[in-house]
Amino acid sequence: MPSTLHSADLATAPTRHSGPFGRSLPWLLLVGGLTGLVAAFVLTVEKFALALDPDYAPTCSINPVLNCGSVMDTPQASAFGFPNSLLGIAGFAVVAAVGAALLAGAVFAPWFWGAMQLGVTAAAVFVHWLIAQSLYQIGALCPYCMAVWGVTVTIFWYVTLRNLDSARSKPVPRQWLRQWFRQWPDSVVRNHSIPLTVWFLAVIALIAQRFWSYWSTLL
Repeated sequence: MPSTLHSADLATAPTRHSGPFGRSLPWLLLVGGLTGLVAAFVLTVEKFALALDPDYAPTCSINPVLNCGSVMDTPQASAFGFPNSLLGIAGFAVVAAVGAALLAGAVFAPWFWGAMQLGVTAAAVFVHWLIAQSLYQIGALCPYCMAVWGVTVTIFWYVTLRNLDSARSKPVPRQWLRQWFRQWPDSVVRNHSIPLTVWFLAVIALIAQRFWSYWSTLL
């Protein structure tokens, strides 16, 4: 995704793909949704295989730190009474379907984007809870889960930017809010990849710090 967007490009973008990320957001939702869907599906298969055979070694159990088996066999892996990956299958299927529909020319009502925002926000909050649990309670990492973390936060970020940009065209009662809505795209859109990069680097740093005693033995 380009780090800068030009007015000429926006002027030629189709109306149905309006906004600073109009052309790329549908592809992001489709590819991100499919990536998350595959990861969630594999996690579900591995979870059921482990439930049927306690001696089964999941394909993503690589070492004491990168160990899906250790993560799957915890209450956090079924936070709502069933495998978390089932939520991922449902959620990412919807995201991928929305991306495909946008590419096909669909136009969604504002209430739909509001519901989408609530969904991706809830998913992002849940992901951060899972990150904290994996690092500081379970003490192990699941590679497939980490793929879901990255995809979820990326989707959340760009759906949020899309909705904020859309909100700029709505009447805003407060002067300071009007001023903010006029100014934020110039900085945020131009540097949209920076917050996401910082997030990824922060998670990598936390992982490195938490499991340094193990990583240092590999050096």
